[in-house]
Amino acid sequence: MGKFKILIVVVYLNRYERGHEVDFVPPITGLYLAALTPSDVEVRVVHQQVEKVDLEQDVDLVALSFFSGFANEAFRLSEEFRRRGRLVVGGGPHVSYNGEESLRHFDSIVLGEAESVWEHLLNDARTGSLKPVYRGEALPLEGLPTPRYDLLSSRFFVRRVVQATRGCPFSCSFCTVPTLNPGFRLRPVEEVLKDVSYDDFPYWWQRKVVWFWDDNLTIKRDWVKELLTRMIPLKKWWLTQASLDIARDEELLDLMRDSGCIGVFLGIESFQVESLADANKRQNQIKRYKQAIRAIHARGIAVMAGFIAGFDHDTPATVVDMARQLNEVGVDVPFLSVLTPFRGTPLHNKLQAEGRMLSDRGWEYYNGYNVAFQPARMSPEELKNAHRDLWKAAFHWRSVLARWRNLPLLSPGARWLSLFMNGFYGLKRLRGNMPVDVSHLEASPVITEAL
Repeated sequence: MGKFKILIVVVYLNRYERGHEVDFVPPITGLYLAALTPSDVEVRVVHQQVEKVDLEQDVDLVALSFFSGFANEAFRLSEEFRRRGRLVVGGGPHVSYNGEESLRHFDSIVLGEAESVWEHLLNDARTGSLKPVYRGEALPLEGLPTPRYDLLSSRFFVRRVVQATRGCPFSCSFCTVPTLNPGFRLRPVEEVLKDVSYDDFPYWWQRKVVWFWDDNLTIKRDWVKELLTRMIPLKKWWLTQASLDIARDEELLDLMRDSGCIGVFLGIESFQVESLADANKRQNQIKRYKQAIRAIHARGIAVMAGFIAGFDHDTPATVVDMARQLNEVGVDVPFLSVLTPFRGTPLHNKLQAEGRMLSDRGWEYYNGYNVAFQPARMSPEELKNAHRDLWKAAFHWRSVLARWRNLPLLSPGARWLSLFMNGFYGLKRLRGNMPVDVSHLEASPVITEAL
């Protein structure tokens, strides 16, 4: 009897009209699951955002990880694999919050974090005793293996993605992290450095760049300062996600610069005080945006920032005006999304209680670029159109050139980041490759029972 073979698929549907053949960085989930897989199991990882899924390959079990915007594609893949006699397991954020629905589509599902149950699940599958539900628990992060970077497609520009922490102490209304990854947990610094030091990549920039797949790397100041101090001799370029309060910690900013930080993602979300209150993000102070970004730029670090359209105090005009405002405060790379009421969030509970969830809109509307609820001060169509106008304005060549005026403030690595990412999205804008509108698709049901 040969080796037990599994295929891990990180499910994806194009979120732009023509998609893209390469991507910047992979999610870490599939690489971690592969690393947790026993050595006597043959494993392959496919990221659907850059690779096609071969339905005919010889495997014993398929594991599909996905979030709600890609649920219909995951259900389709599961049906195709099961018709071919494969066992199929579902997991990820969507499954964790929609267990009963997911059980209709998979042989087995994993609820919550997988580390505590993955090997048990595989053993059960090998012995013909696969259970319908496995409930993962949030464990300490000691002893996690290095992700299986060797299984990554060459179509990812950055390949070394590292998770150093898990969870977030904030409770933004639109975010599932506090319940999906409860608490705030740290990996031992020594183990993080082992992943950071992994260098078996073909190209110099892949050996140079580290992307921390963390919701908020800098929360525990003593811990992160130790990590960054020990990263200085490694001479890497690195990126992460953090909160605006880093701008008030001069020592931390200096260590970020000295250890090679080229970019930090900040969840700015809005330029309206009322919208930040809607988001339960009162820690963001609009009057400090420009000052905070200036402090980060002073260390040569690029600022990536997320903005969300659709809070209750938004109008079409205020949404579109964010394109001007984000350039005024000095953002280097904007990420622009539509407010999405994922199950498991306070936002979903609020809109459900107010009768504002649009029941005729299926999971395809939950991809971050479409509208699944009734906004307060505009129609769903007006919100979608305002977001598209915001996107077109933010990535118009004049806006891109305006952001590139910050390049002299940035380190060489941060300049590379700004040039690459603005060029990437600016070229999409120039070619008319817009965020996809799913309204032409056949409506699919949204079923939100949880186990």
